[in-house]
Parts: sequence; C-alpha cells; structure tokens
Amino acid sequence: MGYRAIVIGSSTGGMEALRIILEVLPKDFPVPILVAQHISPHSDNYLAKFLDNACMLTVREAEEKEKAISGYVYLAPPNYHLLVEKDGFISLSVEARVSYARPSIDVLFESAAEAYNRSLIGIVLTGANSDGSNGLKRIHECRGLTIVQDPNTAQAEAMPRAAIGATNVNHITPLTEIGQLLIKLINNK
Repeated sequence: MGYRAIVIGSSTGGMEALRIILEVLPKDFPVPILVAQHISPHSDNYLAKFLDNACMLTVREAEEKEKAISGYVYLAPPNYHLLVEKDGFISLSVEARVSYARPSIDVLFESAAEAYNRSLIGIVLTGANSDGSNGLKRIHECRGLTIVQDPNTAQAEAMPRAAIGATNVNHITPLTEIGQLLIKLINNK
C-alpha cells in the first residue's frame, strides 16, 4: 500500500517554505496535501492565492465535509483547526487553541495519523514554537513517514528542533530538497 496523503505544518517563514516545496510538485501529483500554517485569525485568502499562483497544484482553503483528493493542497482556514476524518473527509473545528494556535499543526497531524496510519507522510517546517512535535510523534507511532526541515535551513529553527527531539524522524532534509524527496517517495510506492 502506497502513501495516500501528506500533511505539512509550518509557522514563521512558512509561506516561503511552502512555496519552495509546492512549486516543484507536478500537476498530477497523486495524493492530497493538507497544510496547517499559523496565520492571523483575521487573515484574508492571500496565502491560498499566493501558493496557487506559485505551483501547478490547486491550492485553496479547506471546506467542511469535503473529500481530500489528489491534485489539491488544502489549507486550514484562519482561526479553524483542520482535521481529517477516518473516511478521508475534511472537518473544521473552532475548539480551543493548541500550542497557542488555531489552526494547530498537532491537531491536523494527530487526526491524519488516525485516518491514514502508515500511508501518511508528515512534514514539520520552519516555526518558532513546538507545535507539530506531538503530532509528528503520533504519525511515527502509527507507522507513517516523518520528515523535518533541516533546522539549519529554517527561518525559525525552534519547531524543527522540537520535532526532532520528540520522535525518531525518518528524514531531516534541507528545505530545497523536500519537494524532490516527496516525488521520489510517492513514485516508489
């Protein structure tokens, strides 16, 4: 069984980091990508528009009860947690902040780990707190594959370092090599 989804968590410096990864992925990339990027609760749709213009995949804010499908990147909307249900449908929540954040990376990662188990790839990128480390640990416990941006290539290294400290990471990869690593992993099912 191959990979069925990718989850990415980012914070400080994440907009540019996401662009660098997503711009190398082909239009027919065969798995959905779900992203929790720490953003202001009052943010407009700028991040989705920016990334959609920068890559071949379709990037947009996730909507309640839609099915995550290949060729799409789903962003957590401002002030909502993004979750994946066991049937692969998306759920949004306004429950309490986790690690001071809504959307929380941990919330996305933990729900996706339960939904996809070993067919999930989880990625922690640049950020200035520890959000994502517990979720990446859960992905590892469910036998999914874990990737962390090399802290030396991160605008803010706290989040990658926390993730590395929390679990046994499969790949610690420079930012500019993560997109190509994803292509290789997906093609080598």
